Amino acid sequence: MALRKFKPTTPGQRNKVISAFDEITASAPEKSLVVGKNNSGGRNQAGRMTMRYLGGGHKRRLRLIDFKREKDGIPATVKTIEYDPNRSARIALLFYADGEKRYIIAPNGLKVGQVILSGESATPDVGNAMLLRDIPLGSLVHNIELNPGQGGKMARSAGTYAQLMSRDGKYATLRLPSGELRMVLTSCKATIGSTSNPDHMHEQSGKAGRSRWLGRRPRTRGVAMNPVDHPMGGGEGRASGGHPRSRNGVPAKGYKTRHKKKMSNRLIVERRKK
Repeated sequence: MALRKFKPTTPGQRNKVISAFDEITASAPEKSLVVGKNNSGGRNQAGRMTMRYLGGGHKRRLRLIDFKREKDGIPATVKTIEYDPNRSARIALLFYADGEKRYIIAPNGLKVGQVILSGESATPDVGNAMLLRDIPLGSLVHNIELNPGQGGKMARSAGTYAQLMSRDGKYATLRLPSGELRMVLTSCKATIGSTSNPDHMHEQSGKAGRSRWLGRRPRTRGVAMNPVDHPMGGGEGRASGGHPRSRNGVPAKGYKTRHKKKMSNRLIVERRKK
């Protein structure tokens, strides 16, 4: 997982730092696990823009990822480690012993040719998917389910992991990447290890064009708008903008937007660090 730094031969190369892609072993995805992906450009079914600053970008194909890991007891061999344009982590192509092929999020340290397993017969090795009640305390896990059989929802982006802190009855306590301590049912699955591509956080695009390739359009600051367009707009000269808030008036920088009566509030032992 190395990074490439470029010499400043052009303005766009001066601060450019990208992944070296050393771990990638295949250039084309598995055809049977790829579907077309339509981009909305931020428009809804009526054609009206509902999300600003989206649009353009390179054409992508969606890789079908197995977040559930429900093929218990069937060993799978890692065939390739691949780049996925739809996520920051790498993906791994598995060949199961029964002939089926599936993509999973590649854990850090997973190698081509390695055999992985899921279910109660699995051991706590990197890439194996197990129930939280069977995973040793202190282990690092990713792709964690919130409800049994739902498929992994937490700790899926590049370099992330949660740590299994304790178990009490039917709940396990996890320390999430944000620092939050949260209880999850021990009947939920998680994959051992941290996700791949941990150096993703150190990448720098170097130029605005790379953001355009990703489908991100230029973002206009609220203070640069007129009062009719944004609560922070208008004023003589360069006004500081008053109280920071969103376009629809929701305060920023410390204002809590989480609902007081949300069901999962009782499962949060300790909130994330500010």
